[in-house]
Amino acid sequence: MININIMADKAKLGFIFVFLAFSLLSCEHNKNDVIPDVYVDFTMNLNDIEFVNLSSIFGSVYVNALTNNWGQKAAGFGNNGIIVFAGPEGEFYAYDRTCPHDYFISERSVKISVTDIIFAECPVCKTRYDLTVSGTPLSDGAGKDRLKNYRVSVMGTYMHVWYH
Repeated sequence: MININIMADKAKLGFIFVFLAFSLLSCEHNKNDVIPDVYVDFTMNLNDIEFVNLSSIFGSVYVNALTNNWGQKAAGFGNNGIIVFAGPEGEFYAYDRTCPHDYFISERSVKISVTDIIFAECPVCKTRYDLTVSGTPLSDGAGKDRLKNYRVSVMGTYMHVWYH
């Protein structure tokens, strides 16, 4: 009888250990956390003329605190704003406009801009980021970390962008 109780206790202990390990791993920060977290939460009407570029593949728009009077919840880190990008197959992405490389190296808040339709580039370190692949840096620049990604969901003609 004692052996069964010991085995049951070991099984419980093993389960608790595995549960804690997964819990700790889920809280671990990834490379997307180079740019500090800021509160982002806004909903865009895709039929709004201001966002017409998002109706075509590889279209993009800049959103900031002045857009539709959304204020700080659309400002991104350092008030640099957010790039909203229409990827292939109806997917949408939202990226902070702050260059992760310049922030990591010198804590400077440098604003990137969209170039060549599917790329964004930092004017300081010259890193180019592929907007179709989660803002991954290309090998032609100094940056190694991808752009900070914000969550996006689309329901009908409304897109919700958030991070909190």
